[in-house]
Amino acid sequence: MSLSGVLQDMVKTTFQREFGADATQLFSAPGRVNLIGEHTDYNDGFVLPCAIQFETVLASRIVPGSNQIEIFAADYKELHVIDLNEITQPFSTPRWANYVRGVVAGLQQRGLRLPGCQLVVGGNVPQGAGLSSSASLEMVLGLGLSTLAGNPLSPRDNALNGQQAEHQFAGCQCGIMDQLVSAAGLAGQALLLDCRSLDYQTVPMPASLQVLIIHSNVKRGLVDSAYNERREQCEAAASFFGVKALRDVTLAQLEAARSQLDPLIYARARHVISENNRTEAAAVALRNGDIQTLSALMAQSHQSMRDDFAITVPAIDFLVAEVAAICGERGGVRMTGGGFGGCVVALLPADLIEPVCQHLSKVYPAVHQLEPTFYLCQASAGARAL
Repeated sequence: MSLSGVLQDMVKTTFQREFGADATQLFSAPGRVNLIGEHTDYNDGFVLPCAIQFETVLASRIVPGSNQIEIFAADYKELHVIDLNEITQPFSTPRWANYVRGVVAGLQQRGLRLPGCQLVVGGNVPQGAGLSSSASLEMVLGLGLSTLAGNPLSPRDNALNGQQAEHQFAGCQCGIMDQLVSAAGLAGQALLLDCRSLDYQTVPMPASLQVLIIHSNVKRGLVDSAYNERREQCEAAASFFGVKALRDVTLAQLEAARSQLDPLIYARARHVISENNRTEAAAVALRNGDIQTLSALMAQSHQSMRDDFAITVPAIDFLVAEVAAICGERGGVRMTGGGFGGCVVALLPADLIEPVCQHLSKVYPAVHQLEPTFYLCQASAGARAL
């Protein structure tokens, strides 16, 4: 049985055990990996992610006459109850329930009349790895609950609702990328997303490359990290130039003003502006099958995250350097996600997957006393009813 089939069976079985009835509808939403374009999304810039086959599955059943949402998190073995007649406020614990309450509050604010229901949610998106387990949860809840209410959200509206939940209930001022690719992903395609207009173009993934995600197992959490601080620094730079976001500043303008900027603010802005340029160029390289150019752009992206944005850690830098030494210009590698741990993404030809995994399994524990975890991924479909 496939990974997805196992997860679906687990969620359905859990639903029957917890609520004594069968679920009537199932929904799924994927995690994502960002190929290039880091910390550009909340700067109204460009990103190039793809949805991956790791997912969150929601089983649901409407309970006529009820004014409650009962949701059981299979991964935590915890039940949380939301009274639909009360103004939904974030709770500090359990932390996962804040995402649920945020999605519910947003749907109510959008005028949806949510029915009382029973839900079970479970997932296999690695948590704390920068692969957007939280966005996957938000998107499956947004699609599932809006469908139960008789008005399924569009991918765009679902993404905006999930982002609002992150801002108001989870305390993370994230951009729109994670939610939008989880909502709108397409099998076999990366998406070049314009995070200002929310328009996107599909970019076929080259048949010659596979997506390998390498989890450093350095634990991270966006809410508790310097993510919000980086956002504030970017906003300070945009404010200096009198523009809405760093999307509107060129490298030439930044260099002309360098002497007037705090060096730290200058470095943060240089990463974002140059990363936007790299992301658009990478989409062209992917479309053209130009792996040599893609390799160089991913290397430059990692260097910029390390030196200008200061969001990598030694273990991540080590993994990137080791993969790059093996693949050379035949593939690309960089840190992916918010930073401060998490994962590396590598685009590699099939014949290099095993050598890379074997090498890292030997050298990484010896140097960093951590075991790497490998995920071979395919670009997958976005949120959907099953």
